[in-house]
Amino acid sequence: MSDHDITLTVNGNEHEVTVESRRLLVHVLRDQLGYTGTNIGCESSLCGACTVHLDGEAVKSCTVFAVQADGAEIETVEGLADDDGTFHPIQAAFQQEHGLQCGYCTPGMMMTATAFLRDSPDPSREEIRHALEGNLCRCTGYQNIVNAIETAAGELRTAADGGEETAADGRAATDGGVPRDRLTDAAGEP
Repeated sequence: MSDHDITLTVNGNEHEVTVESRRLLVHVLRDQLGYTGTNIGCESSLCGACTVHLDGEAVKSCTVFAVQADGAEIETVEGLADDDGTFHPIQAAFQQEHGLQCGYCTPGMMMTATAFLRDSPDPSREEIRHALEGNLCRCTGYQNIVNAIETAAGELRTAADGGEETAADGRAATDGGVPRDRLTDAAGEP
């Protein structure tokens, strides 16, 4: 098996690594570069737990050889949050809407959802469900995941429209990862 020197830019950080020809991108991300948010599920492209953005497109990293990604821009779930730790609207929405249980599928769901929402900023619930067909969750009934994506879509549209409840960079204004307009007291009052 021959080795290859490749360059990957992951979440804005350039990495030079040596990989075997047969090494999958998911293994390089996790084992060689330490991006463990990308999960290994089925290793056959059925579950979507390993979804990342490769040059802006959502791909299942268990189906891509690392050498195929040489020179590419890759975004993992670790790259969604701002540098100061402020959640991306999809992360805040998953937290707010309880869009996870065990959390194993969550990184792949979030990466699929962010790519989907870039192309479809105002999706119907049916369109959201269709976009998630390549991602499996064994814990939930998908209802809260769909709710989270719908919430994130609204937050992203508000940010794009210059709404008041957004941060200066266009991300949802949050307190502790929860959008401020969703905070309530014990009685359910804002």
